[in-house]
Amino acid sequence: MMKTVLVTGPIGSGKSAVCEYLSSKSYPVYDCDSRTKMLYSLVPGLKCRIEAELGIRWEDIAVIFTDADKRRKLESIVYPYVLADLREWKRVQTSELVFVESAIALDKRQFDGTYDEVLLVTADYALRAGRNPKVADRDSLQSFDMSRIDHVIENNSTLEELYLKTDNLLCRLI
Repeated sequence: MMKTVLVTGPIGSGKSAVCEYLSSKSYPVYDCDSRTKMLYSLVPGLKCRIEAELGIRWEDIAVIFTDADKRRKLESIVYPYVLADLREWKRVQTSELVFVESAIALDKRQFDGTYDEVLLVTADYALRAGRNPKVADRDSLQSFDMSRIDHVIENNSTLEELYLKTDNLLCRLI
């Protein structure tokens, strides 16, 4: 039976570095951000529908990070496509262990049931801010209910240390 681990954490924490490492070790990784961007191009009329329902031009989509109503409306339009894509992706996987990378899935009840365990990747705020200039703007959009977290990796050191911690986690997951 396949186990699905949600890899989550605040912006700049190192989720992508963990997932790139997992992928390099031949574990399937579903990257919600890149798959969503792909869906914007593949689903006929999706961008036009978003523009019409949000009352914006596609070039102004970043407004969702400051306008909660527009963000919720976008999520209601896009999440059904993302969930269907994720379920289909999982259906065709042959690995016993797969990973889903998402900064927000833990907060979005629509994603419940798409993963079995949760890995939270964390890092100190100053380090995260140094890694990604959008930390200050986006931090308030994310929260992590520790009662729903199964594993934590602190990423306050080197990439080598992050990889070692990831390998240690893999030993516990397999």
